[in-house]
Amino acid sequence: MQRTTRFGLVILFLLLVPARFRAQEDWFRTGINLGVEKIRLAAAEFQPRSIDPPLVSATEVFNRVLWNDLETAGIFEMVNRSFYPLEIPTEPSEVRFEPWNEPPVETQMLVFGKTETIQGNLVVTARLFDIRSPLKPTVLAKRYVSTVDEEAARRVAHRFADEIILNLGGGLPGINSTQITFVSKRNGHEEIMVMDFDGHNQYPVTNYKSLSLTPRWSHDNTKVAFTSYSTGTPQIFIHSLETNRRIPFPTYRGLNTTPAWSPEGKRIAFCSSMSGDPEIYVSDVNGFNLQRLTFSRGVDISPSWNPRTGNEIAFISDRIGPPQLYIMDANGSNVRRVITMGGSATTPAWSPNGQFIAFAWMVGETGHYDIYLLEIASARVVQLTHDAGRNERPSWAPDGRHIVFESNRSGLNQVWIMLSDGSNPKRLTSIGRNWGPAWSNQRR
Repeated sequence: MQRTTRFGLVILFLLLVPARFRAQEDWFRTGINLGVEKIRLAAAEFQPRSIDPPLVSATEVFNRVLWNDLETAGIFEMVNRSFYPLEIPTEPSEVRFEPWNEPPVETQMLVFGKTETIQGNLVVTARLFDIRSPLKPTVLAKRYVSTVDEEAARRVAHRFADEIILNLGGGLPGINSTQITFVSKRNGHEEIMVMDFDGHNQYPVTNYKSLSLTPRWSHDNTKVAFTSYSTGTPQIFIHSLETNRRIPFPTYRGLNTTPAWSPEGKRIAFCSSMSGDPEIYVSDVNGFNLQRLTFSRGVDISPSWNPRTGNEIAFISDRIGPPQLYIMDANGSNVRRVITMGGSATTPAWSPNGQFIAFAWMVGETGHYDIYLLEIASARVVQLTHDAGRNERPSWAPDGRHIVFESNRSGLNQVWIMLSDGSNPKRLTSIGRNWGPAWSNQRR
């Protein structure tokens, strides 16, 4: 009783403290690897070595995408280009350290380089200099070769941005080559779609002309599991992105929904009402070795594995009233409720490091859902979205620094991303209604 009381007081305090202070608590920012102080970084525009139109166009795309990737990373303070010296370097010998060190630039790191066409290929020479170390400034020196087109230029920019983030961001890989799957009704039916992490290259995965929901990536990003109503009752479907075909999975009685892949990719947890009540089950990815994990009246739904250990599953249950957040061991034992302040909770998502759970929560005073974060070890809670419509269905980027979610703040439901302290929200979709996003795993 004493522990529950302390837990409730901690949450009540956090709900009353102004959001701008809660979202910036050092324990929280450090725990999600955002850090307290950002690296001041200047990204000079790469210069094409000729006026050949395809090269100029590809270079413009490269510069735009590279800047967006670095700005979105959450670990840099990007120096405004209007402050840059007039002489923009393309070669190491052209870097004059004093103007980049002095006000108003005062940068710590400088990105620069050139593009050219060699034997019909796009060649990008890219460098990262530590301006504070003029004697040994080189942090990165890369050369990329690809075709001369805008899509290739985008991929090269993503690769170089990931290299920069890996080197300066504490060893965590960048997310610029990851993807997001989501539900879209832009063509009259709810279908599963996929897009790049920045909203580019949106394309459909399914074409059932029915209701498709709750997509989730396999551990190797080659498959998407989701809920399909194409057979009349909701069933778990698995779609291969390699063959563009459906992979067999058993059809069960009743409602079957909210699939979630285990971290090692060998099992799937899901909700099924095959026994009467909606309960959490787990099976092999082919449907074998089916095991029921929950045994309670009411609805148990939306399982989410601890990706760090694979030994725990978070889920939502209304077994004692409104839907609340629970955790259990992966075999169904040791069930415990982790939020005790009431309200209504939905769609938990476990962070990559296993320390946090993001979830949507409607507290009585607000009247709508917002994204919250629970630190599991301390039971501390932080509200991430505020006064911006209804916000639900969070999903973590593999770097733990970003969260994708759905929000109707712009009118219709759309897919947004934000840093995992709630800052820097960006909308990714705009055509029709789009919701239910899930971030892919890190590419191997």
